[in-house]
Parts: sequence; structure tokens; C-alpha cells
Amino acid sequence: MNGREALPAAPAGSRLTADAGQPSAGRDIAFRRWDSPQRWAEGAGSGVFAGTAGLAFTAATGTLSRTDPATGLRTDYESAVWTGPETAVGFAATEVIPSWTADTPGGSFVRIELSGMTAAGTTTKWFQLGDWAADDTALQRTSVRGQGDADGTVHADAYAAADGRALTTWRLRATLLRPVGSTDAPVLRTLGAVASALPAPGGLAPSVPLAAQGLVLDVPPYSQQLHKGEHPQWDNGGEAWCSPTSTSMVLAYWGAGPSPADYAWVEPGHTDPWVDFAARHTYDHGFSGCGNWPFNTAYAGRFGLRAFVTRLRSLNEAERFIAAGIPLIVSASYRKGQIPGLDYDTKGHLVALVGFTADGDPVLNDPNSPSNAQVRKPVGRAEWESAWLDTSRGVVYVIHPASVPLPTPPGQANW
Repeated sequence: MNGREALPAAPAGSRLTADAGQPSAGRDIAFRRWDSPQRWAEGAGSGVFAGTAGLAFTAATGTLSRTDPATGLRTDYESAVWTGPETAVGFAATEVIPSWTADTPGGSFVRIELSGMTAAGTTTKWFQLGDWAADDTALQRTSVRGQGDADGTVHADAYAAADGRALTTWRLRATLLRPVGSTDAPVLRTLGAVASALPAPGGLAPSVPLAAQGLVLDVPPYSQQLHKGEHPQWDNGGEAWCSPTSTSMVLAYWGAGPSPADYAWVEPGHTDPWVDFAARHTYDHGFSGCGNWPFNTAYAGRFGLRAFVTRLRSLNEAERFIAAGIPLIVSASYRKGQIPGLDYDTKGHLVALVGFTADGDPVLNDPNSPSNAQVRKPVGRAEWESAWLDTSRGVVYVIHPASVPLPTPPGQANW
């Protein structure tokens, strides 16, 4: 599983002059997670019980009516609520990205919301970051458009503060819901968020390799391009499926993912049908796509893995995950010719970072490849790092089993 693989060097021209400066300077990033009875006790719950399995629905303490944005059907739900503690950021955060894992049997689902205190001294309303269910037979999982006000807005999977309204504190609220009259018992297994305040893009000093040189993890390669035109209702396959394809690669690395019985509905003849399954079960009906970051980590969580979204400050932090045997899924945008080893334009792409060459160049499992055999690619280190940090601002999905510990986080913990 954690094997090494010899690879050619990155394409010529990939090495920029190394600068021993601090590429992470000025990149304030802080992550906090609730995943144990002791941590859940930091918040206040109504109708929930915090056990070793997570935060469980035990009694209805309210009701809620919801109209499904995809089907137009109205359903009445019983609810139970947990409100997290006010979390001091330690800096003025301009963006917060929550992520979670949960079990949602039957018609149940979870709703995740965020509020905070702004630098202007106002308390924001509760912004909705998603109605999520593991399956889509009873509820179409969705983010919510049109929430913006003077304090900030939500861009599908992230809260963005308005100018002058950066957050000094934030808190999360989780509502567990089930159809009125049912005995469904949703469980929120983990909940967390990453807050950040980052410098303007550009001017980053490239990092110098410090760890994991020559280490490439044996992550199976899957091509999204083999799915062109599949399932128009879930964004038509092909270039739209980079995120679920990357998530599927990492799940397979850990020996997890859907069973043949789970994806038996996929049309015979489709290559790698587990990718079709992942696309269906990460699809965001509000965003109209499969690239919602926390929806992908929540999907990974349904197979018993720990999973969350965060931001890293440089490839030096990513090296620590690879050295620990944990591949990452990274988000970036770039132009054709910008990064040696990648020959296409993208306004937003997800790939699996699976290792580093002996020279420290990143090795990607890039789903935007004509075949599975062409997915593995070494790329220019400095150019890749710059594109990643300047566009998604260092976003990664971290997916791992509880038996494989994360590397020790830095002082300003971002995992």
C-alpha cells in the first residue's frame, strides 16, 4: 500500500532558483475539530448524545419543514441541535471552510451552519453550509445560493467575509434531522473547520524539499476522461468529475469504497464504476457539480475513514503527510504551459498528490488523463506550489483511517 515507485525526473525547465526563505510567511491558517465525547462537551446540545461513535440524535426537540430544491417536494422533519463553542481565531479570518463526516440512515440528514463575530463588532447571521445526506434517494444534498449580506457570503463550500468584516471568532451549528414519525437516527461523527487569512497571490518564495524525497505512495490511478458523457444528471462525467475521481483513488489506496452491490446500478460497460458511484454521491444540487470540497470528504467518511478539508502553507507541510503514508487531494487552477508536466488549462482542478521524486518534485495522480496508465505525472515543484497556493490558497482533502495517525501539526495547527 505504501510502496515506492521509480519515476522519471520532472520535465526540463521545472526547477526555479531555490529560495530558502519562508514560503508560508504571513499565511495564517487554523483548524479545529470535534470528534470525541470530551470535545463535543465543549458545545451545547439539545436532543443529542455525545458518545464514542459521535453526536447521535436521541430526541426530537424541534421541527423543520424543508422543500427539496431539486424535486420541489416538501417534507416535515424532527430536529436535534448541537451548537459549538465560540472559537477565537487568533487573527482576522477572511474565510472559513467547515467539513464533517456523518451517518444518515433512511430519510435523515445533517445541516451545517456557521456564524461569527466580525472585526467590525457585529455578529453574523447563521450561514448555511450544506444540507447533506450520504444517499440521494430521500434527499438531494445541496449547498445554498444567495445568502450574502453586509458581513459575508457563502460560495458553495466556503464562507467568505466581506471587506472589513473578517471574523475574530466563529462557531458552528449542526442540526440532525429525520422525517416526522420515523425512527431514523443520524449520527454526526466528526465536525471541524479551517479558518484562514492569506496574503494576496503572487510573490511566494518556493519551498526547498525537506522530506519524502523519492517516496511515492501506491495510489491506484483512475482517469476522469474515461467517463465523458456519463450521467448528465450528475454533470456529465469527463472533466467535471476530477474531484470524485481523485477521492476514489485515495479511497482505493486505503482499501475502501463502494461494493459491487452498491454500484450495480451503473450501466454495464462503464469503466471503473466506483467513480460513477462517487460522482452521484458527491453531487451538490445547489452548486450543480461534484466539486464541493466538504461533500467529497463527507463521502469518504461514509466508508469509516476520517476526512476533512484544510489548507496547507507550503509543499513542506504536504511532504509531512506523504512521509506519514497519507496521500492528499489538492485543488489548483493553472494555464496551459504554466506548470511543466501539465499541458492544459483549468479554472479549477482536483488531483491526488501521491509523492515526490528524488529531487523533490511533486508526483500527481492527475485524473485529467486519457487513460488510467497516463494518470501518474511528476510536475515542476515551484510552479505547481505557486499555482496551488495562489488559486485554491492551499486547499487539500485529508483522508485517512484512524489507525494511521496524522503528522504532528505546526504551532498554528492547521490539522
